[in-house]
Amino acid sequence: MMKTACVLALAGSAAAFAPAQQSTGTNTALAASPFAEELGVQAPLGFWDPLGMLKDADQNKFDTLRTMELKHGRVSMLAVVGYLTTASGYRFPGYPEGVPAGFGAWHALGETQDGRSILVQMALFFVLAEIVNRDAEWADTEAEFIGDYRNGALDFGWDRFSDAKKLRTRAVELNNGRAAMMGIWGLVTHEMMGVSILPGGVLPGN
Repeated sequence: MMKTACVLALAGSAAAFAPAQQSTGTNTALAASPFAEELGVQAPLGFWDPLGMLKDADQNKFDTLRTMELKHGRVSMLAVVGYLTTASGYRFPGYPEGVPAGFGAWHALGETQDGRSILVQMALFFVLAEIVNRDAEWADTEAEFIGDYRNGALDFGWDRFSDAKKLRTRAVELNNGRAAMMGIWGLVTHEMMGVSILPGGVLPGN
């Protein structure tokens, strides 16, 4: 049973990281939702709202939920990369010695002055990121879509993309964010259980 669950989980993760395709059809009941054709409604689930969070929802509520989904997905993608990077043994130059990866790092960092300085830097970064990653009301710009926080300062060629490529890129980000939310949850859960799922039996925090 455990092996079957693992195979299904891996298959789901692989599907999530695959190029996203918009769903070409949903069942009659779900298709009645005004959000059945929104970005993110894609194979294999189509429009999937098992908790009924969008029942009788208006556009404002949908936009709020989509903003939360995007934010959590972006943070989770960074979290997975950071978790796996530190689990591999990589550290920035000058990083305090003896600090493990995973949750054990919090306690270890709090025990030394250098570690506490790092925690302060992290807190300041979080505050700055929270300020920057939002619509700038003082900027004379308008967001192109929910989650567009360029505020006229960043582009990286986005404005040269075709409408089809823009839509596909946004769908890929949304899909990868969903996979990363499940990924970091799985990594953290296994660390707390004391069961390694990483190559070589690496178990962060130990």
